Amino acid sequence: MTETTPAPARHAPPDTGPLPARRALPLRGHGPVLDVVIPVHNEEDDLEACVRRLHAHLMATLPYGFRITVADNASTDRTPEVSAALDDAFDEVTAVRLEEKGRGRALHTVWSLSEAPVLAYMDVDLSTDLNAVLPLVAPLISGHSDLAIGTRLAGGARVVRGPRREFISRAYNIVLRTGLAARFSDAQCGFKAIRKDVAERLLPLVEDTGWFFDTELLVLAERAGLRIHEVPVDWVDDPDSSVRIVRTAADDLRGVWRVGRALATGALPLDRLRRPFGDDPRDRAVPGVPRGLARQLLGFCAVGVLSTGFYLALYSLLRTATGAQAANALALLLSALANTAANRRLTFGVRGRERAVRHQAQGLVVFAVGLVLTSGSLAALHAAGGSPSHGPSHGAELAVLVTANLAATVLRFLLLRAWVFPAGSADAGTERDR
Repeated sequence: MTETTPAPARHAPPDTGPLPARRALPLRGHGPVLDVVIPVHNEEDDLEACVRRLHAHLMATLPYGFRITVADNASTDRTPEVSAALDDAFDEVTAVRLEEKGRGRALHTVWSLSEAPVLAYMDVDLSTDLNAVLPLVAPLISGHSDLAIGTRLAGGARVVRGPRREFISRAYNIVLRTGLAARFSDAQCGFKAIRKDVAERLLPLVEDTGWFFDTELLVLAERAGLRIHEVPVDWVDDPDSSVRIVRTAADDLRGVWRVGRALATGALPLDRLRRPFGDDPRDRAVPGVPRGLARQLLGFCAVGVLSTGFYLALYSLLRTATGAQAANALALLLSALANTAANRRLTFGVRGRERAVRHQAQGLVVFAVGLVLTSGSLAALHAAGGSPSHGPSHGAELAVLVTANLAATVLRFLLLRAWVFPAGSADAGTERDR
């Protein structure tokens, strides 16, 4: 039967605490385990063949119940009639009609209303080989992962498409990696799945109703620490695709800016999406070892490498116009401000502007420790270098500064962790405790 369904209103998810630990889904005594949504707009020519092919494949290969939902978003051709006929022809097919366009809107609506514990979608052209369906949903059913995506850009994928689309896809991937620090390999492949319990928390945070819906969903899930499983797929480009590449790219770039700004300002309550560790005894906290120490050390080292390079470049630039001590002090001050801001967000997971000025002030105290060590090292080097006319070389100065900074690094980390961003502080959020 064909249903006309309004899009659900967007609102913040209820504050019910973090997600529970992942568990395998119970498959007995349940209705359809998998709901595969096919969002369509004016697809009267391809829809019937697509649904029949997908239905035959799932009947032959899927060991549990499923549903195929055709989500027609404001088609103006015969797509509603074709959807209704398919609904009548197959018990496993349901047709849903939305009066507004937008792939993201269609997915948000159907996923929000579905009762299946695993939700998926695929494009109507079925460009992805259907043999990847079971590998896509199995990690979600087993409790291993929260989301799963097909990827055309990972090793093992086999892709047939023109150079233009290949370039656009890889360029977009670079934008996501540089602009949003995304680590997943393919945001726009029309072949994805998500657990229902995750979708209930995640969908209210996703604003986009069009093609950027996929990317926003994945970025927020990844930033919240959810596990995304990637399946390399065999994929053949549809030469008759109706996607407007230029317009879609412009919308995607606007979406990248909007999501990046929201993440930078801490406007999204991602702590509601985090999961605890599982039941394995190895996942439990080790006495005497603070939670999150290993991740914080990695983040601190990464920030330290970048800020040290920034500091040395500044010092070399300033040294051409001023003395060694002045160049060192100014370069260290500027790099310290950048270092504190980066560690605040990336290493210790503090979001928003609350107490940011205080953190910077405390960071300057830590900076003073580094200044004493590096300035003292420079003074000692120049004192040992003999007369002012035959002082140490620029390379010797850099070597001493690197050594002094390494000595100050350990003390800097301890001060940041224990004093500037102490564990359990109210403004640090729960990200640091993972």
